[in-house]
Amino acid sequence: MISRRGVLLAAGLTLIPSRAVAAPSIVKPLPATDFIMHGTNAETRWEALRDTGSLTPVSKFFVRNHTSTPLLDASSWRLRIHGSGVSRPLSLSLRDLRALPSCSVEAVIECAGNGRSFFISQQGQSVSGTPWQLGAVGNARWRGVSLGLLLRLAGLRSSAVDVLPVGLDAEYVTGGVNLGRVRRPLPVAKALDDVLVAYEMNGAELPVDHGFPARLVVPGWVGIASIKWLGSLEVSASALHSPWGTQYYRLFGPAYPAEGTLVTTQVAKSAFELGWGATVPAGRQVLTGRSWSPDGERRVEVSTDGRTWRRATPVSRGGWTRWQVPWQATPGSHVLRVRADGQPDESPYNTQGYLFGAVVKHPVTVV
Repeated sequence: MISRRGVLLAAGLTLIPSRAVAAPSIVKPLPATDFIMHGTNAETRWEALRDTGSLTPVSKFFVRNHTSTPLLDASSWRLRIHGSGVSRPLSLSLRDLRALPSCSVEAVIECAGNGRSFFISQQGQSVSGTPWQLGAVGNARWRGVSLGLLLRLAGLRSSAVDVLPVGLDAEYVTGGVNLGRVRRPLPVAKALDDVLVAYEMNGAELPVDHGFPARLVVPGWVGIASIKWLGSLEVSASALHSPWGTQYYRLFGPAYPAEGTLVTTQVAKSAFELGWGATVPAGRQVLTGRSWSPDGERRVEVSTDGRTWRRATPVSRGGWTRWQVPWQATPGSHVLRVRADGQPDESPYNTQGYLFGAVVKHPVTVV
């Protein structure tokens, strides 16, 4: 374990820029049986998760990239903690980070736009952004160092307001405008609560597509908060801003103020472990799926006829709830529905299609 003196000595180190090597958009294999591609992003197919257990295998975990996965040199990587909100700026190597007391959490990471396509297909509303169905989500066990511990070691000031994590992926250019590196501030209260600077995923070194050498994990909040390829944390005594909190990841639309409403926590969702429009044989079936929510799931219900609801049986709980329910499938076209804790029939509209939380109508054909 690194001593407090050792950590403070690290404050005297200079930040050595990590060497990024040109890489394809996503490094890991992306078989069509497991993923649906959306440009620089890969959506997990729900049928690929059946029988995989509670933790999403890294090989099947969705990928959300604004640009492309960087290949960083762990030996030169440093995490810099600086700003007007700390009294002892730090520059920590990966070895320094691993020497600190560690903790782990099982938590879901989910894109804010997960389910966006259903604003269009179910609600007939026009929205912009990647047309995710429900596969921009995954559950993993993350291990690393509490962000609160790091802030205290850096001498967190009582005046600190925001923490701005900055990623080391390429600068994001859209419409000819360079918005810089992906970054989005967190309020200090959340940073001190349950946020993790993670260097392991599912018991192994953090994979490159998922943030190696280190990333934030912000339980319950939209995925943009869990910055990958973490390079620095600016702690400020005044409010911080970035395009990912002003231009993007805000709720705009008729029901919201002109400046929009900041997107922070996620909403409850549920999904069947079935392909979209799947064909299944007639007879007794066992429907399986998963439900997740920032506050946990107390009751999951399934409807196979559009009128009645039956309570599903939990199989396991953790970052999300796995469940099952028997179904006597009769030949013909069917629409399956599942809801956790009373998910609504319609999701509040916003122009960028964030936080879709309505019950999804899942079509299947029984033969």
